[in-house]
Amino acid sequence: MSNEEHKLSPPPWIIRAIIAGLSLAVLCGALVWAVLRIRSFIIVLLVSLFLSFAIEPAVNWLARRGWTRGLATCAVFSVIFISVVGFVAAMGAVLADQIGLLVNQAPGYIEEIEVWLNDQFGVTIETDELIAEFSDGGSAATLASNFAGDLVSIGTAVVSAFFQLLTLLLFTFYLVVDGPKLRRLICSALNPSRQIVVLRGWEIAIDKTGAYIYSRALLGVVSFIFHWIAFAALGVPFPVPLALWVGLMSQFVPVLGTYLAAILPVLIALLNEPVTALWVLLAILLYQQVENYLFSPRITAQTMNIHPAIAFGTVIIGGSLLGVVGALLAVPAAATFQAFGSTYVKRHELIESDLLTEEIAEEGEA
Repeated sequence: MSNEEHKLSPPPWIIRAIIAGLSLAVLCGALVWAVLRIRSFIIVLLVSLFLSFAIEPAVNWLARRGWTRGLATCAVFSVIFISVVGFVAAMGAVLADQIGLLVNQAPGYIEEIEVWLNDQFGVTIETDELIAEFSDGGSAATLASNFAGDLVSIGTAVVSAFFQLLTLLLFTFYLVVDGPKLRRLICSALNPSRQIVVLRGWEIAIDKTGAYIYSRALLGVVSFIFHWIAFAALGVPFPVPLALWVGLMSQFVPVLGTYLAAILPVLIALLNEPVTALWVLLAILLYQQVENYLFSPRITAQTMNIHPAIAFGTVIIGGSLLGVVGALLAVPAAATFQAFGSTYVKRHELIESDLLTEEIAEEGEA
């Protein structure tokens, strides 16, 4: 009987395999749970690493001229802080002025819409109550009441965002200041051949991220100058802040940046002169074509040459994984991987094949 039971019992290796599989599944589940719990921290760390790659070339440039890394990092952070505060202040003034203009002119717009609907479609709309809301401040009072009800949730969100921003800045600061120490700590645990690979990858990441920021900033300056001249010539209010808005949004927001940037100047022009809004839109679209086919290929060829299809695909993948942050980090990350691959992937001489030439297409057209 004991022999029959022994034959029916599974071999010991199957039991060990089942236990190992279950343990691995539990471990993977715990790892996924932990990653989801600290997802926001991981995103902050990734953004900090990206910002440190972007800032380190400027810090290294100052360090080579006798600055300490701490002082150089503080100087670069100060320049960035002043630039961001100036941009926010300028755009805040523009928005406040235009919102006030919209509120003042809203009754006239409503009356014009009422007349147009009556003339075109014979539709009679009573707009007296709506006009009174704008004129007497009723809408403002209602908005203030609703805002007061959501004040606690808004305050909580602001405090949370402030602490996340503070964490981001602290991580970025220490990654830049102690960059050499961090690299020495990592490389001390690796053999020399691994150290070469890690340091080469780190160097490529810094070069490509810095090149991305440089190329985007250079294109942003060109865009700012063009739109400043165009908006001033068209008589658009606040041409300098609006040109700065278009220059930054179009360069640093992937794929849709140009179209999102066009909304604000077009709306402001529409509030002042509807015909001017059309010319503003045409000017923005015209410059975008000139940039795509003239400026961008020349600048990115010297800094960060990546195929547009690859850039578009990486933006979609990055946005799907990490949202807006992933979309913003996708292009420099793709350029880094592309450069890393071109460094370590061996290239071979091509064989003779019609599929590798463009002569077939030319013969077909003939």
